[in-house]
Amino acid sequence: MAYLKDLAETKRRSKHTIEAYSRDLIPFVTYIQRQHQEFPGAERNDPLFLRIYLRQRADEGVSNRSLARFLSALSGFQKYMSLTHQYKPYLFKIPRIKYSSRLPSFVPQGEVNRLFDTGNLEQQGYFGWRDFLMVALLYVTGIRREELAGITLTDIDIDRGLLTVIGKGNKERVVPIGDITLADLNKYLTYRETFAKEKKSLSAHLFLNKSGKPLSVRSVDRLVKRFGQAEGLEFTPHTLRHSFATHLLENGADLMLIKEILGHSSLSTTQKYTHVTAEAMKQVYKQAHPRSGSDK
Repeated sequence: MAYLKDLAETKRRSKHTIEAYSRDLIPFVTYIQRQHQEFPGAERNDPLFLRIYLRQRADEGVSNRSLARFLSALSGFQKYMSLTHQYKPYLFKIPRIKYSSRLPSFVPQGEVNRLFDTGNLEQQGYFGWRDFLMVALLYVTGIRREELAGITLTDIDIDRGLLTVIGKGNKERVVPIGDITLADLNKYLTYRETFAKEKKSLSAHLFLNKSGKPLSVRSVDRLVKRFGQAEGLEFTPHTLRHSFATHLLENGADLMLIKEILGHSSLSTTQKYTHVTAEAMKQVYKQAHPRSGSDK
């Protein structure tokens, strides 16, 4: 699809964004082509086609949030088509879909320390240190799983304690690591060097799989979840990103600083964490105050 090529080459969207747009748009384009074959006399932008498609997707169990994301992708696609006169008859009026915005989940501060006991890592070797450091970096930097998977050795500034990552829209940003995790990183690099030599790996990526190749985003997801389950906790890479932001805010960090570290383009995206801390305060209040109205 020419639009996806334009997103990659002109708009410089990331590979994951292109894949997401492809998953949303290609099934719809295929559906519309089929409708035009079955009903050749219908208008190209008959709103009934779009309404039926949305209903079918909803009946298949697709959430309102996912449908809203599809409509956002469709809106961008239509803006691209509107630049060419011949495609204007195919433009639909995009409806609005409401969805409830869930508050992000996070690991409570009291539970975090149990994740970072390095006592038995020496016995686990490279893979134990690799999984431990992935979890540590996700929590102490707030980076996304895609950003973690893409880290190379040259992205790490050991002397200054900084990490460079490539975020959404191929935007580069620098995040602090912290002295404790920096010390753990140095230990991991020793294990990684030995492992890379054993596998004759020339990869520059920080995290390697059992074959010495870069870890995929899917593998990062799986390994992080497994690490948490071994500690009796359920979390994902995104949970750790939420935990990073929530704990900073709970401990008095400036919202604008958190926005910059997370790589959010809009402050409103970061502000959702203020709702998380407000909900936490409400729970503490209900449990502790004699006039909260809760049954004790």
